[in-house]
Amino acid sequence: MFSAATGRLLPGPYRSLFADRTFRRLMPVFALSDLGDGMTVVAVAWLALALGPDGGQGALAGIAVAAYVLPGALGALVLGRWMRRLPARRLLVTDAALRALLLGAIPLAHLAGLLTPAVYVGLLGASSLLHAWGKAGKHALFSPLLPADQRLAANSVLSTSLWSATIAGPALAGLLVGAVSPAWIIGLDAATFAVLAVRTGRTALPRSPLPPVTGGAQHGLRVLRRQPELLGLLLVTWVFNLVFGPVEVALPLFVSDGLGAGAGLLGAYWAAFGIGAFIGALALGAARRLPLWPTILGIIGGHGIGLLPFALADTALPSLVGFAFAGLVYGPYAALSLTLIQDRAPADLLTTVLAARSAVLLTASPVGAAFGGFLLDRTSAPAVLVGCGVLMILTVPTGIVVRKLNGSRRRRRQRGVRRLLRTRVVARRERGCRTTATQGRQRRRCMMCSPTSPCAGWSNPSGKVPRISNPSDP
Repeated sequence: MFSAATGRLLPGPYRSLFADRTFRRLMPVFALSDLGDGMTVVAVAWLALALGPDGGQGALAGIAVAAYVLPGALGALVLGRWMRRLPARRLLVTDAALRALLLGAIPLAHLAGLLTPAVYVGLLGASSLLHAWGKAGKHALFSPLLPADQRLAANSVLSTSLWSATIAGPALAGLLVGAVSPAWIIGLDAATFAVLAVRTGRTALPRSPLPPVTGGAQHGLRVLRRQPELLGLLLVTWVFNLVFGPVEVALPLFVSDGLGAGAGLLGAYWAAFGIGAFIGALALGAARRLPLWPTILGIIGGHGIGLLPFALADTALPSLVGFAFAGLVYGPYAALSLTLIQDRAPADLLTTVLAARSAVLLTASPVGAAFGGFLLDRTSAPAVLVGCGVLMILTVPTGIVVRKLNGSRRRRRQRGVRRLLRTRVVARRERGCRTTATQGRQRRRCMMCSPTSPCAGWSNPSGKVPRISNPSDP
């Protein structure tokens, strides 16, 4: 029960948010599922290293990680004709149930001695097929439930849960892997998805008054293309994720080769990033609504600044502090962008738009990681990390210039449209004034005058006021 004493400890936006009974029922299972995902990030790679043949463990680990992510983009495009008709709750329940079933089969196959590399990759890929739709349903679930002024706080809480799992999940998996096989850690993640599916399916939500929409799987992308602000945000986020992709590959080499340290320091880097992101995401929900584009570009630029201390490769402290700062400024990004989409996208197309967004963004990080691996064969890890930071910083003036050019082009287009409309109005006005009424019946009528208050161009020989069947007709 949400007591008054507990509510007084929370900032204003969170106090009203947690006063909602449905949000309080669902948020714990969301957090539990996020924790399972955090453990699986580590367990997937570890199990692949155990299953891979000699000399092929690294390749199998890369394939397994990609199989756990990329099929979601394919599912968003191929299955859109059927999935986009489902409400947000059913999308989330369907994805959670599929993941619980297929990820739960991994420890069972391992116990039976049937878990080969092909079976393992196949189960991972099939389990992620509806991932984009499940994420879309998760973020669209509360849109009809919460007022618009609480959406930013709700997205901040969801982002905070995700970053908390980024901190605690790998650490917990590291403790468990010494006692049990990584396959059983994946089984724990499957159990969290089963709890999520059951609790969400049994929670009563208000029925949406909007009818289901129909159309192709690319309908969400068409909606994004029709809204320049959402399309610009999607492109900027894709570039941001693309540039961040090499960081995930270069950071382990920076720790092992540059600093001569082990996996413990690598975990400390990601823990510092996660703690910073946790604080940043939580602080955004308590703050007032910020201007979109200055905040987005400031986050990207601040994230790039946080990567510059990796140029000091002799000691870990400067880069560790810088990476924590990068997480701090990055934390609000997801909540801010998702809130904008929830506000601007049509309510009956929200899950479709979110699924299309996920499908596009899921391709950015793997492409960036692959490009980062190509660069690491030709240069050092500190150079790649600092180069990513410089590219993020350069994104800020580039974004400002592009926005100014688009704004100037939009203003010129609007001036041209207004000039054309004025020309048409003047032409129709003059044509209407020159037209006379013949035999007591009006053929055309001036837009600015009438028989009772005629202008100089009105002529009515009969002296009668003509009947006008459609006064709006020029």
